[in-house]
Amino acid sequence: MYSESPAVPLHVCAIVELDPTTVPGGYSFERFRDALAARMRAVPELRAKLADNPLNLDHPVWVEDTTLDLTRHLKRVGLPAPGGRRELADLCAHIASVPLDRSKPLWEMWVIENLGGTVQDGTPADRDGPIALMIKVHHAAVDGVSAANLLNQLCDPEPDAPQRDPVGGVGDATPWGIAAGGLLRFLTRPLQMARMVPETTSTIVRTVGRVVTGTAMAAPFSAPTTPFNAPLTSERTIALAQLSLGDVKLVKNRYGVTVNDVVMALCAGALHGFLRDREQLPETPLTAVVPSSVRDVSDRPGRNQISGMFCDLHTDLDDASQRLRAIAETNANAKKHSSVLGPTLLVDAAEIFSRAGFGWLINLLSRTPLTRATIHNVIMSNVAGPPMTLYICGAQVKALYPLGPIFHGSGVNITVMSNDDKINVGILSCPQLADDLWDLADRFQVELDTLLHR
Repeated sequence: MYSESPAVPLHVCAIVELDPTTVPGGYSFERFRDALAARMRAVPELRAKLADNPLNLDHPVWVEDTTLDLTRHLKRVGLPAPGGRRELADLCAHIASVPLDRSKPLWEMWVIENLGGTVQDGTPADRDGPIALMIKVHHAAVDGVSAANLLNQLCDPEPDAPQRDPVGGVGDATPWGIAAGGLLRFLTRPLQMARMVPETTSTIVRTVGRVVTGTAMAAPFSAPTTPFNAPLTSERTIALAQLSLGDVKLVKNRYGVTVNDVVMALCAGALHGFLRDREQLPETPLTAVVPSSVRDVSDRPGRNQISGMFCDLHTDLDDASQRLRAIAETNANAKKHSSVLGPTLLVDAAEIFSRAGFGWLINLLSRTPLTRATIHNVIMSNVAGPPMTLYICGAQVKALYPLGPIFHGSGVNITVMSNDDKINVGILSCPQLADDLWDLADRFQVELDTLLHR
């Protein structure tokens, strides 16, 4: 929340392509709206909003919005002709560029109709034609794993699934209760800092040991500079790609690596070709920061339970097979390095910083001469989605493209999610940094074909 600005709205998004012909009784926006309203009782995350008090010395808290008005969150829009993927991405990019209203629960959904455009005489396209759903949720409310869990709560394994049981929310809080709780947490902050000291020391010692033995993850502030590593404007641009999960697994088995290794190699290969053809490819390899969940090892409160690791993308290698093998090797080192670090160190540090202190730190990292040395080149996430066909309000999910945020100095985010038998790739950047993001997206299939037929 504190690092958000008009140029850096910090929400995560998903573009879901839906087939409405599976909706029992036929699709209409009103039927979709009513089905979503009924589902809200079982999704407490969408009923919570932020509450604060001028006397609160700690962070804001989540409270139940007892007057939730779905019409303020669910919007309906028609896609302009010809209604193709570029028109869909352009519309969703505009939606992604607008910050969420903090006075209400931090999410929006946009039902996008008219995919496929209109016929020449202006007659609307088939009302049973495909539609899309743009979902936008603030990063303060969800991280990658909890966003995937939220999608699971919105989806069903069958089009006519029974209503889910209501789930209790976070409850209410009085202004004085917020102030009292904030004071208590503020007074215990020195204890949190004391707990961090041995964990921080251990992290430093282990990292130095791995650097000495050559088994450390890629180092931050050592990445080359690319056109993506520049200040942002408030505009966004989006491109999408969909791949066969079966083909990705064929590559995995052929090379004896993991699905994540293959996904990262596809990202690296796409970036390599994109920058090379523009004569902007650095001689030294790009570095990706890869967020990872610490929910299995963390006992800390909060909706964001993440750490991360820096990974070498080996974009200095021209051969796709060599690049994949090199990525698999350095990924193994990065995972081992990440596993021995304090898993909750990042979460603890974020909780301890005051509002002003956190904003100052983010501003320092993004806008001062410190970042003349690029921290990293790209944010890259791979989230495992449900391995089955899903339905939202009765409409079958045909594609599910995730989209993560970007930051000053780190202006491209590539997020990947599997669903059913597909790999869905969502790419988000700023149009001032990328002249044709679709060229980057289309290279994913080219890279996969190259690895399949080597």
